[in-house]
Amino acid sequence: MNIVDRLSVSGGLCACGVCAMGTLLSHMDDRQRLGLSRLIDSPRSVLVALFPYLTGAPSGNLSLYARGRDYHAVIADRLGAVAKAFQAEYPDNHFVVLADDSPLPEVYAAACAGLGCIGDNGLLIHPDYGSYVFIGTIVTDLDLPATEQTPQGCLHCGACRRACPVELDKERCLSALTQQGGTLTEEQAALVREHPLVWGCDTCQLVCPMNKHAKQTDIPDFRQSPIDTLTLADVDGLTRRQFCEKYPDRAFTWRGPAPLRRNLSLKEGDNP
Repeated sequence: MNIVDRLSVSGGLCACGVCAMGTLLSHMDDRQRLGLSRLIDSPRSVLVALFPYLTGAPSGNLSLYARGRDYHAVIADRLGAVAKAFQAEYPDNHFVVLADDSPLPEVYAAACAGLGCIGDNGLLIHPDYGSYVFIGTIVTDLDLPATEQTPQGCLHCGACRRACPVELDKERCLSALTQQGGTLTEEQAALVREHPLVWGCDTCQLVCPMNKHAKQTDIPDFRQSPIDTLTLADVDGLTRRQFCEKYPDRAFTWRGPAPLRRNLSLKEGDNP
């Protein structure tokens, strides 16, 4: 067992791989490269880890990803422990943990690290966990052996495009729209009103045939104390501080109560 596999297993990672930093550079713009240079000098390798979050039936009005503990904290905890273990074995090298707000093209990095293929909806699809995964990375100036890429590819069946209310238009994505602050246009409000969720969107994932047999997660943080539904009564009248105190560790907390209150009001019949 090589060093990556050994430390990943000891850190409780269920799916991980490595890609060379040079492989990613052609997929990074100047802003991303500058952001990375501020985090670490001379990066050589990227360890990519997946964190599956599927827990069961999709009923509820919150996206499946937002129902358990905030994945940013989960990734930081788990990859932080792995990075610490690497640091102990390689004290002269540097290891930086990144999750979601990373300057790296994470989906492409995961595909290059042999963790799956990129679907037509832009999401990574893992052979076992489907697209119901979060991506975390450790960037290092240590040379690590790269993982072979998977031969599996997207079926290009068109199911996600047909099901998506905005035909996979990233600029109008319902997931981003439900999280957007401020007042919505009439078109945007209509999309939210007709959307089954008040936070996020799972439509393209639910219809993907490659997700049909996706395994459920074993990560306790995503299984324990789930919140699958919110009502207007749950968030109405709450200040941002009160909202954060009521929901301290959820992926929807960072935006405060305003977007959820607006979306719930639209769906429950009142124009906020």
